[in-house]
Amino acid sequence: MTEQLDAHVESGRAVLGRTLRFLREKEGKSLGQLADASGYDKSYLSRLESGQRLSKVTVMEDLDTYYGAGGLLVSLWKVARIDAFKDRYKEFMRLEATARVMRKYTPNVPGLLQTEDFAREMLSGSRTTDVDHEAVEEQVAARLGRQLLLRRNPVPHVRFVIDELAFRRPAAGPETWEGQLAHIEEVAQWPNVIVQVLPFSAGIHDLMGKGSLTLLWQRDGSAVAYTEGDSNGLLTDDPEDVLHHRLSYDRLRDLALSPSDSLTFMKDVLEEHRS
Repeated sequence: MTEQLDAHVESGRAVLGRTLRFLREKEGKSLGQLADASGYDKSYLSRLESGQRLSKVTVMEDLDTYYGAGGLLVSLWKVARIDAFKDRYKEFMRLEATARVMRKYTPNVPGLLQTEDFAREMLSGSRTTDVDHEAVEEQVAARLGRQLLLRRNPVPHVRFVIDELAFRRPAAGPETWEGQLAHIEEVAQWPNVIVQVLPFSAGIHDLMGKGSLTLLWQRDGSAVAYTEGDSNGLLTDDPEDVLHHRLSYDRLRDLALSPSDSLTFMKDVLEEHRS
């Protein structure tokens, strides 16, 4: 007999909001009093409690400290942030959050390496209404929160292969772009992260025009492949499919500049931009 899932299971964001309201009421504080004490806007705090908004992780850290919650709010936030992504990404994100080894190829600046300002410009596009602005801020918070996995314990071993196009096309304002380039250069020097640049001279390759590819390995050795194009994403754990994607990735890795040459390339691009 298959177990039926409860269609009315409370979302992570709703649980976080209910917990925020419980802690505030336990302290005997009104929203106005909490706003005065925390420095956050009353209406903003209200939307967090109602589950209408997802904050940045730093807000939960501040409220954790304020309530003396011992990290409870940050833990609930890590679950709630998944609600900010579309359903097709949720299983991928769950696996990404526990992966011990990651291999990623992308023709653009990968989300795990984006700065807050860069992510905001990319997600904003032509949106101008207040509602859209709130939606963008929520997505920015979720994207930045996802980056915490690069620093979790034990740290995952991550290799990025990034197309040269991502470095040659300034995709943001000058200051934002400079900060983005500097951030990638910095992360590339972390001991658990390798960044390789796939140069134009590599020519045609298996993944050209097919979007991005991510390979994930878990502690038990199981592996999945996730491919993502402009409007769809596909997650597979079929061994033959995973092997096919791994071979494609390995060929790209071999065509890319070495990690040291890639770091030199990034330094040169950053210097060119500054001058």
